[in-house]
Amino acid sequence: MTDQPILLVAPWRIGVDVGGTFTDMVLCDSAGALHIFKTPSITADPSEGVLNVLRLAAGELRLALPALLRDCALFVHGSTVATNTILEKKGARVGMLTSQGFRDSLEIRRGIRENQWDHRSPFPQVLVPRYLRQPVRGRIDADGTELAPLAVEDVASAAALFVKEGVDSVAVCLFNSFLNSKHEYDAQAALAKYWPGDWISLSSEIMPTMGEYERGSTAVMNAYVAPKVTRYLNALDKQLRELGLPGSLLMLQSNGGAVSVAEVSNRPVMLVLSGPAAAVGALRGCATPESSANFISMEIGGTSCDVMVMANGDVPVSDQLVIDGYHLTTPSVEIHTVGAGGGTIAWVDPAGLLNVGPQGAGAQPGPASYGLGGEHPTVTDAQLVLGRLRAGPLAGGAVRLDLDLAGRAIETKLARPLGLSIDAAAAGIIRLLEQNLLHAVERLSIERGHNPANFTLVAAGGAGPMHGSAVARALGCKRALLPRAAGAFCAMGTLKSDVRQDYLQVFVADLDKTDRGALEAGFTHLETKAFNGLARQGFAKNGIVQREIDLRYEGQQWPVRVALKANVFDAFTARQAFEAEHQRLFGHIQPGGRLEITALRVVGRGGFEVSPTPVRMPHQEPPIPRQRRPVWIDSTHGWQDIPVYDGVDLQPGSRLSGPLLIEERTTTAFIGPGDVVEVDTADDFLVHIGGVA
Repeated sequence: MTDQPILLVAPWRIGVDVGGTFTDMVLCDSAGALHIFKTPSITADPSEGVLNVLRLAAGELRLALPALLRDCALFVHGSTVATNTILEKKGARVGMLTSQGFRDSLEIRRGIRENQWDHRSPFPQVLVPRYLRQPVRGRIDADGTELAPLAVEDVASAAALFVKEGVDSVAVCLFNSFLNSKHEYDAQAALAKYWPGDWISLSSEIMPTMGEYERGSTAVMNAYVAPKVTRYLNALDKQLRELGLPGSLLMLQSNGGAVSVAEVSNRPVMLVLSGPAAAVGALRGCATPESSANFISMEIGGTSCDVMVMANGDVPVSDQLVIDGYHLTTPSVEIHTVGAGGGTIAWVDPAGLLNVGPQGAGAQPGPASYGLGGEHPTVTDAQLVLGRLRAGPLAGGAVRLDLDLAGRAIETKLARPLGLSIDAAAAGIIRLLEQNLLHAVERLSIERGHNPANFTLVAAGGAGPMHGSAVARALGCKRALLPRAAGAFCAMGTLKSDVRQDYLQVFVADLDKTDRGALEAGFTHLETKAFNGLARQGFAKNGIVQREIDLRYEGQQWPVRVALKANVFDAFTARQAFEAEHQRLFGHIQPGGRLEITALRVVGRGGFEVSPTPVRMPHQEPPIPRQRRPVWIDSTHGWQDIPVYDGVDLQPGSRLSGPLLIEERTTTAFIGPGDVVEVDTADDFLVHIGGVA
């Protein structure tokens, strides 16, 4: 092997996504050439996983690590560190300042239950115990005027308690601060004087929305994750800069856009969906000029499946987010997550029934077939036993699969207790998993008023292409898209994401009678903040903004977000857009009903230059399979000897009929019987379900 570097055209861009099982990296150079790398994630220290995959990439590209980073023009990172801090309950010790009389709103939580008939399941642990929720006197009125000044002595008293109790971080949520934030800033100044800590989260800064509980819960969660997440980001950013990275690290936010570490350091709660939200950029990359951007993505990794819907090029963004039972108000793309991945564990319950998930084997020890000490059978083990996966190196050699270990785990844990053969037990795992995947996809498609027949199912993630055909058929989709880089889908998405920041201002008015001057002043204020934020991140000249309003019928609780066409407010056009969306979401409208504006929004975006996509030559000769091997197809077709193709041999224009397998570097795709797969102009695998193009 030569020690000469592999030819790369500088500068290049790097995207890194840290998942529950693997840390994925995509490098895209200026000529558009892609290089994908995977290493096992380091749960205890995600930054070490990032550095490991960078070292792997540098080694395979025959570059020194400083040289790899020195010519990197853009480094974007998606991370689950904020989510894991919440799920593992490893956040800071938090104190809270509330207005007098509102001390218990955080614990009462509006009496919300996800299942109104379930009165026995306990609420999640309150992150701030009552004795650390300290009330302070002072009041802002409903119109934003000050009725009573803030009692600074109450803040001082609370600060003394926080010092005594070892509080690391403080959340401040005062009544009506979304209208007038003066008292919260006064409280921050007093805390800085009487409390020696560094972490103060103001609800009016994080999300100035109406709703005491939601705003307070979000501020508390921000305070809870801030010390750990911000230290992680700053340390990783510093480490990369010292190793040669010329610019600052960018992070993926829950809204699907990127943001600099400096901009997000005081609002790390915006990162709770950092990893999965990168699928927005990846889906945009799947769209072609000749097709409508209607996609249902099913990104299946090692531990979970994230479902997202893109309709006409847009993914819905909502303020309502629930993480581990905690209600947050942050701009977040709509994602539905279920515990269904390659590492999902199959088990037999006391009644003798087979179950799959939601618990997973994780990166350590992983599936039984990894040979790292795992004893429980997983979906990956079932795929190996059924011949769909090849024994040996997986994910570019990051791990190795052992067929004997997989068979032994399924036999001892499932087949014997159920009185089944090993093959039947493995087939049962796949059937149950795909039923769970189907329900997850239906949640955001059919239940949201979308007809799956009008959408292409994008089966991504390392495990996604194995289930794309089956789930698309059951859902009623006519096509399934299996990206060639499916195993690094979200890492790819980080490089196709714009910088994005969302701004909101509560504005209550009748749609048809609103004060145009006040409305324009509100939008102008938000746009100034958006342009300033974009300028701080290098988009002083080419940043763009989109105006939106929240509308609802009189007496309705939850509003519907509507974008203003060409950023121009027109009541009639806004009503039409609202009614179209309301009809889709709820199946009805109120013709002529009174509409209320509840909030103004501005979305600021800054786009990066996109490298040209290399054009692969169309195939000249029919591709030849690398081998044939016995594979279990389904309960109807049983075991068959089917062709196995190397993805490298399939070029644009290649067209094959299933059943067959396609092995790529980071994934394996299963094409079902009767389906036809072709390589499209973007060099991805497009499956026509039932063979109808």
